[in-house]
Amino acid sequence: MAAETENLNAIAQWAVSLMEWLGAPGAGLAIAAENLFPPLPSEIILPMAGFTASRGSFGLVEVLVWTTLGSVIGALALYGLGAWLGRDRLIRIVDRMPLVNVSDVERAEAWFERHGSKAVFFGRMIPLFRSLISVPAGVERMPLLRFTLLTTAGSAIWNTVFVVAGFALGENWHVVEQYADVFKWVVVVLGAAAVGTFLVVRLRQLARRRSVAS
Repeated sequence: MAAETENLNAIAQWAVSLMEWLGAPGAGLAIAAENLFPPLPSEIILPMAGFTASRGSFGLVEVLVWTTLGSVIGALALYGLGAWLGRDRLIRIVDRMPLVNVSDVERAEAWFERHGSKAVFFGRMIPLFRSLISVPAGVERMPLLRFTLLTTAGSAIWNTVFVVAGFALGENWHVVEQYADVFKWVVVVLGAAAVGTFLVVRLRQLARRRSVAS
C-alpha cells in the first residue's frame, strides 16, 4: 500500500502502518486513538480501512467489528475521565473561569438529563463532538450499560457509512474525505457561532450589571 499513501499526511500513514502490521485490529486501534485525540482523522482512517478490505487484506465485516470496538473503547476511556472529573470538580473549575457561571453547569445538567441519550447516540455521528460527548456522560454518570449500547449503535452507523464507502469506491476512497471535510467545517462554523453568541450575550449581561451597580 506504499504507493497509495504517498500523498497522505503522517497521521494517515501511521494508520496505514497499523493496518499493514495488525490487520483489522490495527484499524480498530487507530479508531480508538481517534476517539481519544479528536484531531486524528476518522474520515480518512475508516474509508482507507474499507479500501483495504476491498483488496482482500481482511474482511469487511471484520473491519466493521474492530472499528466499532475501537470506538467504544475510546469512548469508555473518555467516559471514565468524565466520571473521575465528577460534578464537584467541574463546578470548582467553572467557578474559577471568567464568563462562565455555576448556573450554566446546572442548565447543562438539566438539558443532559432530558436529552442525554439522544446526545450520546447522535453525537457519535458528528465530527469533533463524537469524542467530546463521552465526557459529560461520565460527569453525569449516565448508566454505563445505556452509554455503551448507545455509543455502540451510533458508532456502528458512523463507521459503516465510511468503511462501506471506502470499500465501494476502491482506489477512489479519498473522495469520501472531501465530502466529510465539508460536513466537518459546517459543524465547526456552527460551533463557533454558538460559542460567539454565548460570549456576546454573557458580556452584555456583565455590562448591564456593572451599569446598574455604578
